[in-house]
Amino acid sequence: MVLAASTALTQAETVLRLSHNNPADHPTHISMEFMGKRLSDLTGGELSIQVFPNAELGNQRESMELVQNCALEMARSNASELEAFEPAYSAMNLPYIFKSEEHFNKVVSGEVGQKILNASADNGFLGVAFLTEGARSFYGNKPIHSPDDLKGVKVRVQPSPSAIRMVELLGGSPTPIDWGELYSALQQGVVDAAENNPTALTNARHGEVAKFFSLDEHTMIPSVVVISKCTWDGMTPDQQAAMRQAASEAQEFHRQNWNKTADAAIKQAETEMEVNVNTVEKAPFISAVQPMYAEVAAKSPLVAELISEIQAIAQ
Repeated sequence: MVLAASTALTQAETVLRLSHNNPADHPTHISMEFMGKRLSDLTGGELSIQVFPNAELGNQRESMELVQNCALEMARSNASELEAFEPAYSAMNLPYIFKSEEHFNKVVSGEVGQKILNASADNGFLGVAFLTEGARSFYGNKPIHSPDDLKGVKVRVQPSPSAIRMVELLGGSPTPIDWGELYSALQQGVVDAAENNPTALTNARHGEVAKFFSLDEHTMIPSVVVISKCTWDGMTPDQQAAMRQAASEAQEFHRQNWNKTADAAIKQAETEMEVNVNTVEKAPFISAVQPMYAEVAAKSPLVAELISEIQAIAQ
């Protein structure tokens, strides 16, 4: 269903399709199902969301392009891949820009987070919610204790300039590979390592082929639920308000449930998959990636402003 900007979504039970690439038991899927139920409740059944997992409607980039072109109503991507569609997201992708979970939550639930979600209006979509995915760390065929351990290591990264540059500065060899191909890439040695949150070990079963998880916690990159500008403009003001409320409630619902999910994934990976988890002294990693701050800030005045605002919130 393609929704033209001039068409109000007033008919009963209009279903908005939402595409993502995680399995149906992933916390983000559950939270987006929650969002859809709340949207239906708040609109008296006028609007609902059907969530399509496992890249059924296309991978993240394909889904975003469909959203931009008004051929798909909604998608879930993440801040890393979204910087290719809207540079404002690159401010969130800087390694160690978030000093704590509390700092991250203040940013995404406040004015700065809303500014980033709204920044893409001229690019064919709007963000409606950040869904935390915790901190991302390196995992692979050996433990990573310092940047020296990454020298020459082929690290799968998302197709994101920030992710590529981070791995370069840490001495690794960044290798963009689609998420759906990563398991076999690790298994076959196409890459030596990857980086993600702990649920990648369990939900995506990467713990079967990567036996070391090193808690360097370099980034906190959230999932982002986006909606096509065509779809948004076709909503009544009341429907837009209901979407904002449903998304806000889903964001909080997800935040409350995420940590226990991540903790359970670590425990399961260690006990059932025999993954070795090690802590890391972060200072050498923080030092190595510092050039990124000036490089990313130079992209635009808006990005530089967002970086300063994010840093100020930590203080």
